[in-house]
Amino acid sequence: MSAPMYAAFAANAFQTRLAYRNQAWSSFFGQLIQVFARIAIWMAVYAGVASVDGITLADMITYAILATAVMGVWDHALLMRDLDVAIKTGDVAVFLLKPLHYPLYLFAAHCGNLAFNTLAVVLPVTLIIGVTYGIQPPASAMHGASFLGFWALSFAIYFLLAMTCGLLAFWLMTAHSLEWFLTGIMALFSGSILPLWFFPPALAAVAQYLPFAWVAYYPTAVYLGKLEPAETGLILAIGLGWAAVLAAGVGLLWSRARHRIVVQGG
Repeated sequence: MSAPMYAAFAANAFQTRLAYRNQAWSSFFGQLIQVFARIAIWMAVYAGVASVDGITLADMITYAILATAVMGVWDHALLMRDLDVAIKTGDVAVFLLKPLHYPLYLFAAHCGNLAFNTLAVVLPVTLIIGVTYGIQPPASAMHGASFLGFWALSFAIYFLLAMTCGLLAFWLMTAHSLEWFLTGIMALFSGSILPLWFFPPALAAVAQYLPFAWVAYYPTAVYLGKLEPAETGLILAIGLGWAAVLAAGVGLLWSRARHRIVVQGG
């Protein structure tokens, strides 16, 4: 199937989200409260302290905005619930009869969700928090441009991680427990709650090479200028490598899952 058809799937997903305005409002207020809460925590931590390990309160406020609001636009729960319903109802078998690649279809649909969440949640929340507390600009124009590249890569890696866990539901027959597993591991290792620079050294040495760090920590660290240019290029290359490995894993799992559908149907 051609690229314009997948673009149509993305546009359809965007339009579908427009129909559920109450869900959009709940997502907006949920993200807003979450960012306010995390900033309040960091303000309490930094009370009377100018900086911690060279990281200022202004850095952490910007980090909280980016890691919570901007990176919080990725909704793995929605993807995994879609897979869970499709597997339990057997609707996933219908996609075998269509001239499309199911994981690519889901990626296109969630690109539409990403566009909707960016407009309806991320931009308003960032504007409100930025006006209330202030948000630092990128460390430089290069860091700002690099952030956009890392931001796109973070979505790809997060999608592939969620897709990997979701496809395992073909063997477990439910994605619910896998959804909670991914939520927990992302909260710990992605840096969305606690930046890796505050991790114990031994744990940080491991976490900085896991794919989860590319979802929230590295994009935000690049934005704040906490990585040198040469280091930024290396980290980007490693992240692209993780994306390639995860994409290959999704392709393998899907090929095995398709055969499993046929066996169950027979």
